[in-house]
Amino acid sequence: MTMEMKDSGSVVLTAYHPHSPARIPGMEQSFVQDIPPSHSPTSRKSLSRCRRINRMLSNESAPPAFSRSNSQASMDSTSMEDFWCEVESIKESREDGSEEAMLLEFKPADEGELEAEWLQDVGLSTLISGAEEEDGQALLSTLTRTQAAAVQKRYNTYTQTLRKKNKHTVRDVRDIFGTSDSSPTFETVPVSPVSSNGIQLPGQKPVWKSVSSKSCLDCGIDKGSPSITEELSYEVSFSESITVLPKTQEWPKNQRFKKEDSALPKFLVRKSRFGLTEVGDLSPEDMKKIRYLSLIELTAFYDALGVELKRNRVERVRGRENGLFGVPLTVLLENDQKKVPGIKVPLIFQKLLLKLEETGLETEGILRVPGSASRVKNLHQELEAKFYEDTFDWDQVRNNDAAGLLKMFIRELPSPLFTVEYLPAFITLVEKIAKIKLQLQALHLLIMLMPEANRDTAKAFLQFLKKVVANEGKNKMNLWNVSMIVAPNLFIYKGKRANQQEMQAAATTAHIVRLLIRYQDILWTVPSFLISQVRKMNEAAMNNSKRQLMFDKGVRKLLRRKTMERERPERPEGAVTFPPYLQSDIPEGVIRVYAPLHSKVSMAIQLNSQTKAKDILARFHCENSRGSSQNVKGQIQSLHEIGGNIGQHCLDPDAFMLDVYRANPQAEWVIKPKAS
Repeated sequence: MTMEMKDSGSVVLTAYHPHSPARIPGMEQSFVQDIPPSHSPTSRKSLSRCRRINRMLSNESAPPAFSRSNSQASMDSTSMEDFWCEVESIKESREDGSEEAMLLEFKPADEGELEAEWLQDVGLSTLISGAEEEDGQALLSTLTRTQAAAVQKRYNTYTQTLRKKNKHTVRDVRDIFGTSDSSPTFETVPVSPVSSNGIQLPGQKPVWKSVSSKSCLDCGIDKGSPSITEELSYEVSFSESITVLPKTQEWPKNQRFKKEDSALPKFLVRKSRFGLTEVGDLSPEDMKKIRYLSLIELTAFYDALGVELKRNRVERVRGRENGLFGVPLTVLLENDQKKVPGIKVPLIFQKLLLKLEETGLETEGILRVPGSASRVKNLHQELEAKFYEDTFDWDQVRNNDAAGLLKMFIRELPSPLFTVEYLPAFITLVEKIAKIKLQLQALHLLIMLMPEANRDTAKAFLQFLKKVVANEGKNKMNLWNVSMIVAPNLFIYKGKRANQQEMQAAATTAHIVRLLIRYQDILWTVPSFLISQVRKMNEAAMNNSKRQLMFDKGVRKLLRRKTMERERPERPEGAVTFPPYLQSDIPEGVIRVYAPLHSKVSMAIQLNSQTKAKDILARFHCENSRGSSQNVKGQIQSLHEIGGNIGQHCLDPDAFMLDVYRANPQAEWVIKPKAS
């Protein structure tokens, strides 16, 4: 069967058009609310076309090339009708002229450029420039075997390309890393399991504790339906844990994509003695290193699976510099932070979510049933004029109109919320590898790669979608329904006419959204093996700094003078007090905890094998229950690990402190509010 799309407004997925010229502009739906077709010509036309598309997609006579994966296997018309109705609604809104078109340009890549960009993106630009920088050496010293092989493969491709082009003399890998073997390799770290949030302690076995995140694991699942339970471990890198290459054979035509929530497994996350770490628990400096390592690990993961890591090269779009819609997230946050310091999600996005959470979660068909196109257009214009003046009347906004504005905001972003660079990579993996655990691990690393503003905004959006699914009994929107509606707003791009292969990938994007909603609590947890590598990077950088200082004569003289002053019997009044990790009078296993916002600002605590972070917090709360201010009492306090081999780390309340202390004995310990 050959399918032709005569409609010029057809859609194309980015994954199949890495150089597609433009993105579908975010246009608000123009469907009228659910009324009989005889009363609405537009609705009758739209629904008719949606059903026609689904009939074509469900035709079993399609060529084998278009039925190669479980997520693309023959879809019945009812399973994807909401998706294509949403696509049609977006198309009609664009023709309506209610939104401006945002073009997202894709650049073709010259030979060797992708490898050069990859090396820069993982923090190894020194391999290109030839500079001797310590950061690059520290990063390379932490790599596992598979990670080092991934770096070496890209670097070798880059150098071979340059030699062919005769641009300049390229240093050999052996010259850079001092290896004499004819097949140069990067130095790697052992791949034995590491403790959950730090360095493996010699001779110590991790103690595991089961963590069942019901908000994540039970999302949208019928309590009576069977579900597979699998265990997830963050102790060993994902790429190192692949011992058997999964089969990538084509899926039989009679195997359909299972849209039932019970088809998704439940994952049991094991919490070690170091606890779990969320994205916001680490300092921005350490999260930057997490991003470097995540891209290296993602590349090694794909290499281990035998899947090509595809990437879009996107020409950035500036967007507007003021206003609400069509403004880059970073610009919005910069403007909003002048009004609310420290804010991480744009105010307009927060307000739209709050409006829907307060009044719209139980509205039947919320997100699916569109509001009035004319009302949404007027509300859009009124918000642009009145939002920052606090004169906009939110009571006039109907729930379906608010949902339309929310989707419009996402679609009008100059760069998509889930950045498109590696979207083709994940779509390819989902199509070739059926095992959801492997899909989830790849998606986990992609989340770690996202820019901070995108990741924080996406988290807020997914938390809202989880609440929508939790109210399925009243709003009639289950996990698959929500995923189908959201997917076109996140992942569909406008370009050439769609063919059947591209249209069938719609099921894949809906599946991606389903994984994002279902497993969001897991996806926003930083894998512990990455944190361990960050610690090693920081230690390597500190050791390099120490070696450099030892050769500085001026510093050595200063240290000698300071040593003589410390040996004097009496310290002058007002002398500097060194931090706890420099004080020799603190016994082994004793830490001094600081709580600057409490009446009792510090306390020495003897640690034992069962002392947890929450025990220290409880002790401070008891000691300061009378003297602390009301503001402190109303805040959620957390214990933070600061300095040493980590920048700043908000500890899990269940973290065993003796283990954390031994992993980072030079840290300071501070009780303060957790960053929101």
